[in-house]
Amino acid sequence: MDSVTQAALGAAIGGAVLGKQLGRAALLGGALLATLPDLDVLLDFGDAVANYTEHRGFSHSLLVLTPLALILAALLARWRPQIGLGRWAAFTLLALLTHPLLDALTTYGTQLFWPFGAPVNLSTIYIIDPFYTLPLLAAIAWACWRPAGMVRTASLGLLVSSLYLGWGLIAQQWATHKALPVLTELGIDAAPRLVQPMPMGTLLWRVTSVTDDTQYELIVGLLDGDKPLAVQRFPRNPALAAEAATLPDNQRLQWFAGDFLHYEEQQGQLLVTDIRLGMPGSYPFTFVIAERKPQGWQPVASTRQPMQLPDMTLLIRLLRRALVLDPVFCLGSLELASSVEVCS
Repeated sequence: MDSVTQAALGAAIGGAVLGKQLGRAALLGGALLATLPDLDVLLDFGDAVANYTEHRGFSHSLLVLTPLALILAALLARWRPQIGLGRWAAFTLLALLTHPLLDALTTYGTQLFWPFGAPVNLSTIYIIDPFYTLPLLAAIAWACWRPAGMVRTASLGLLVSSLYLGWGLIAQQWATHKALPVLTELGIDAAPRLVQPMPMGTLLWRVTSVTDDTQYELIVGLLDGDKPLAVQRFPRNPALAAEAATLPDNQRLQWFAGDFLHYEEQQGQLLVTDIRLGMPGSYPFTFVIAERKPQGWQPVASTRQPMQLPDMTLLIRLLRRALVLDPVFCLGSLELASSVEVCS
């Protein structure tokens, strides 16, 4: 999740656990502690692919943060022994551990058990979701204004935001249920599949399924009713994927993103895109990982391709699609259309 949301979550936890003892300082302390795991963005792991796949690594591992939280609790208990070790431990554990647990609900992925296992990504909440963040910010603002009721106010904010997370899990299952008959009809119900929310909260869900040569995309809207689902298709390049199979950076990206990678050759360079994030018309993570030589693809120090960000009217178009004011949102062009045939 974004840094504002993580800070807001930490502040609410601080207010709920230590608001009675520390007042407004509990909000600030919780916010600072909860943003600590994201300081790994300041580290350079060597090249673009390494920086991309190592983010949310050791600094987000439950195996690292749990002992760190207990050490911090012991130090804080020496500073303010009257609060008690148990309450300090509740504060540090909750503020630190909820950060990676919340990140694991996004699509990017979080290495919860670093150095073991692959990233965890449940994809039930978009990386920036105001419907989750605003209850926390409102609770913090009220707690700052009326610190006497901070514990109750912060706890209420945490309850509302947590219920929203629970709703995301339900909505994801609903979107999957709606899309599955279409995928079955296409004969790809067993293919790798990703169901994730689009911007604008949980009103719209993007369902991505991939075969060797085709990327299938469906948009499922909460308000769609019985409207048939439109299928958008994008070609894949299995031959290029096979050529890239032995490249170290490609293997790292496959470990990170699984089957959801797109391969393209441009001016003798091999470009690999993580298609889970963004949309076909605006992918944020494309990397140059090799150059074509007479003897084949030769690895290079990976670089990330610049991305042209869509304008703010994209949110208006997504809202119109969510409210079913326009029947189709074309993922390739990021425009609205009357039918999926117009998209292609």
